Amino acid sequence: MSPLKGIKVIELAGLAPGPFAGLLLADYGASVLRIDRPKSISGDQLTRNKTSITLDLRDKTSLNILFRLLTAADILIDPFRPGVLERLGLSPTEVLLKHNPRLIVARMTGFRRDGKYKDMAGHDINYLAVSGVLSMLGRAGEKPHAPGNILGDFAGGGAVCFQGILLALISRSHTGRGQVVEANMVDGSAYLATFPRLGEEYSPRGRSRVARTCLMFYAALVRGLGFEIGQLPKREDREQWPVLREIFTKRFKEKTRAEWEAVFDGTDACATPVLEQAELEDNGYEQRPMVHLVSTPAAPIPADQGGWSGGGLLPGDGGVDTLREWVGWEQGKDFEVRKDGAFVAIDGKSKI
Repeated sequence: MSPLKGIKVIELAGLAPGPFAGLLLADYGASVLRIDRPKSISGDQLTRNKTSITLDLRDKTSLNILFRLLTAADILIDPFRPGVLERLGLSPTEVLLKHNPRLIVARMTGFRRDGKYKDMAGHDINYLAVSGVLSMLGRAGEKPHAPGNILGDFAGGGAVCFQGILLALISRSHTGRGQVVEANMVDGSAYLATFPRLGEEYSPRGRSRVARTCLMFYAALVRGLGFEIGQLPKREDREQWPVLREIFTKRFKEKTRAEWEAVFDGTDACATPVLEQAELEDNGYEQRPMVHLVSTPAAPIPADQGGWSGGGLLPGDGGVDTLREWVGWEQGKDFEVRKDGAFVAIDGKSKI
């Protein structure tokens, strides 16, 4: 039995962090229903184990279906900028939690909802920048370097939102009541940087304290490269690091990557190949859920979705079955599907 089996999640279609939080919930057994907009074309790749229906949230007969689903749901994922839900008449505190007091409304934003940039658009790099994290990333003496959108969107965003949802579920188990979970990528990323932040006065960019505590690993690296430590400039002298870098670069270029693997495999030199995605796929690398629960494991990731492909969930896919499972509705009796794909209630079904 999966740990989140029986948990019902409504995911309002969005980009990156919201769908990633939904993916984590789905992988661990929750039933996740994505709400798409009419005539939408989804580029979302984070769709494993999810289903979809299309709703026109500006049409009352379609909106009423959402309200009926929210009666049965445990979690709503809101990926929109501040104010969007409120303009749709879906204020979490004034409407949704009164409609279903056990509902957990997970709201995912980039900037803080109450901060200086709350009304501005932003990208992953902006959230890292104002959190102070971007200033820590990169080599000494060079410009900060952002790691794609992994740290902001997915780690500080979607994964942190997922943790907030789990905390709210634990709280609900004690209180019987849901609540609003407010996650943002600025605070999420800043929290992930707790360790380097606490040591920042001693560790400017590219000069990590970790680098000063790895002598035994350094000795294994030097041996593997064919040197004796006494032959090289002292690593404790930062002024000599550029010289060491040149020496190591020249030596590494003397062998192929495969040859260096043969040298370092099985040692404590902390020297491993930088593998590309195609290599992992070709070598049958198995993508696994992020943490293994021995008694209640996550759903296995299918081979065709093992991190090498995704998507495939079109608006409306599997939604009819989900409505039947969640609220016992049948197409043609309780709801119909408009020409634009939107689900609408029949004869006033699912009134608010």
